[in-house]
Amino acid sequence: MGLSTEEIVQLFIALIIGGIIGIEREVSSKAAGFRTMILISVGSTLFTIMSIKLGSHGSEDRIAANILTGIGFIGAGVVFKNGFNVIGLTTAATIWVTSALGMAVGSKDYMLAVEGAILTIIILYLFEYLQNMLTSYHQHRGYNIIFTDVAKTIEIETKLNALTIKYTRRTETKNNNELRLSVDVYGSKAKIESFNKYLLNEPEIKSFDSWV
Repeated sequence: MGLSTEEIVQLFIALIIGGIIGIEREVSSKAAGFRTMILISVGSTLFTIMSIKLGSHGSEDRIAANILTGIGFIGAGVVFKNGFNVIGLTTAATIWVTSALGMAVGSKDYMLAVEGAILTIIILYLFEYLQNMLTSYHQHRGYNIIFTDVAKTIEIETKLNALTIKYTRRTETKNNNELRLSVDVYGSKAKIESFNKYLLNEPEIKSFDSWV
C-alpha cells in the first residue's frame, strides 16, 4: 500500500519545517544541525501517520506517544556540563519542539504546525539578540587566583566591591609560599573585563584562570 497524495504533502511539509529550523542550528554550529532536524521532523510525522493507521479505535496514539521517549534519548545526547554551565539545552529543546511540529503535521493539524514553526524560528533567530543583550549585563565567572602576599585577598575583595561586582569566596588555600583564592563573581561584561585588567596588571598576582 503506497503513500496517498496527502501523506506525501505531509512529509514534504515536515521536511520544510525541519529544514528551516535546521538551517539556524547549522549556522550556529550546533550538534544537531540541518539533516538531523529534517530527520526528526519527518520521522515524527511518519510515526504519527503510522500510529493513526495502525491504532484501533481509541488507541490511535499508541505509537505516537512513544515518540517523546525516543526524542528524550536524542536530546540527552546533546546536553553536556562544562564547569558551572550546562551546554546544549537549547539544542535539546529545539529537537523536542521539532518533533512536536512533526507530530502536528502527521495528525493533519497544519495550522498548528505552521504557527508553531514560525514561533520557533522567531525564538531561535530573533531572541538570540535579546539573550546576548541580557548576557552582556549579567555574567558569571569562576576564578582561581594565585599570589604571594596575604594582604592581597583583602585587596582583591576591595577591588570587587569598588567595581560593584557581587562575589562569593569558595576556597582559600596555601601551598608553600603561594596563596590560592577561588571566587565566583557576578556582574556585567564590562565590569568583569575591568576586573580581568586589574588582575593582569597586578605584579603580585602570579597567575589566574577563569571560566564561565
